[in-house]
Amino acid sequence: MVKRIEGPTRIPVPGGKVIREYVGRVNSGDDRVSIAYMVAPSGWEEPAQAPEFAEYTLVLKGSVVVEHDGGTTVVSAGQAFVSEPGERIRYASGPSGAEYVAVCLPAFSPDTAHREE
Repeated sequence: MVKRIEGPTRIPVPGGKVIREYVGRVNSGDDRVSIAYMVAPSGWEEPAQAPEFAEYTLVLKGSVVVEHDGGTTVVSAGQAFVSEPGERIRYASGPSGAEYVAVCLPAFSPDTAHREE
């Protein structure tokens, strides 16, 4: 069955980042996958996490800095990255901020992100 999504739900987060979820637990009730469009200002960063889901991220503008056990990887516009379940990662925006699309399998949930305080 085809299901049209009329638009995203904006999910508030601290630090000036904007999340617009198109598919996922909040907007479409789907727990299999989440698809969200993110806009993060310059200087944005979030706590480290070790999520239970895989995350596939396509950077559209700017850059995303990914800190992980293997070091730090800068992912620029036109590039993508994948983080595997259980991998400790920390995201931040590059100097000009970032716009990106994130796909999580299964769908993102704060309970399964396991963010550090």
